[in-house]
Amino acid sequence: MANHLRNEEEIAEYLRQVLQDNDPAELAGALGDIARARGMTQLARDTGLSRESLYKSLSGERAPSSETLFKVIHAMGFKLTLQPLTRA
Repeated sequence: MANHLRNEEEIAEYLRQVLQDNDPAELAGALGDIARARGMTQLARDTGLSRESLYKSLSGERAPSSETLFKVIHAMGFKLTLQPLTRA
């Protein structure tokens, strides 16, 4: 997937789709895809976390801590916003 994320719009759309599944491990995996597309070393510098820790946390095999998720999302230049669910 990392090879297919060419610009910010594609990355944002990818994250929007992943967030619809409400799966923290899937979100972590998607953030890992984005980190690999952009460069894990730079993300490690920006978050203050080690590359090894980021690879483990963003593998998609488990849900990382909310602290790690927020650090990564912020370092990637994104923000989370909330809106009410539309109920049918």
